[in-house]
Amino acid sequence: MRVLIVTNMWPSAERPALGSFVRDQLEALRELDDPALELECFAFAPGGYASAARELRSQYRGEKFDVVHAHFGLTAWPSLAVSARLHGLTLHGTDLRHQRSRLITHAALPFIDLVAAASPELAEQVPGYPRRRVEIMPCGVATERFVPIDRRLARERLGLDLDGRYLLFPADPSRPEKRYDRALAVAARCDAKLLSLGSIDPSEVPLWINAANAVVVPSESEGFGLAVLEAMACEVPVCAAPTGIHASALAGIDGDSCLPYDEQRWSDLLSASIDRPEPRTQSRSRAEEFSAVRMAKRLLAEWRRRLDSPLDSAAAPNEGNQRQSPWD
Repeated sequence: MRVLIVTNMWPSAERPALGSFVRDQLEALRELDDPALELECFAFAPGGYASAARELRSQYRGEKFDVVHAHFGLTAWPSLAVSARLHGLTLHGTDLRHQRSRLITHAALPFIDLVAAASPELAEQVPGYPRRRVEIMPCGVATERFVPIDRRLARERLGLDLDGRYLLFPADPSRPEKRYDRALAVAARCDAKLLSLGSIDPSEVPLWINAANAVVVPSESEGFGLAVLEAMACEVPVCAAPTGIHASALAGIDGDSCLPYDEQRWSDLLSASIDRPEPRTQSRSRAEEFSAVRMAKRLLAEWRRRLDSPLDSAAAPNEGNQRQSPWD
């Protein structure tokens, strides 16, 4: 099976965190060590979709892939410049929530055979759902990288106060939907210093998670909820708003909380986490249910199922392997 991944979300020197989950999925697919799977990746910077389409068409002219799978709705358009038996697309959030991006994404869907979303909540936002078939295909968490690390060791390596009270906001404070203002308010009530990731290199993120007493995720919306799963894989307490995958991931885990944002309630819960004599939660096994390798296996199985079942593609009204590419 020859597969081409097309994405505008890929780490760079300027933006090391951009699309690290897509890279993790590609690496997880390669780790499956499937001799029948041949993987290639075409990554380009956000924007420049027309030039990406031209480059793809030039680079792969006359070649045939079994699967061309795009990440992010706008990237679907250049991906269609490459011939394939199956065109797939994973939607990640902004491509459906931003008005202009949603319109452009919606226009591409009739040409896509496999439409996937990172979470059930996001699938419900796909135009035509539930009549339109949408698979749930998150990229997953890199559990081999996100592991428990001794808190004092992590703090030593980051130059933090070994006995400090720290909460971690696991996102860029400049993204308004992540609600850094809420995290600041809670940290002040807890008499804790608020750490944030921003432009932190992904290789250092496990240290920052493990250095924190707890992770606070008061987002208004999430395409998936990867930061929560990363904290769970590190067995660090989490308090998160019920969006994306948070509610199902955190359900029943002692020391973790998922509830609508309320400054007083969140402050009480996080203060209790900071003061816990045992800083770890028993959450890693739950995070492993969403591991990048496990999600890669699901994606590979879905590609194979669609390729091996012509009746499946013929029965779905939105799937387009019988349609002409918009670039032809």
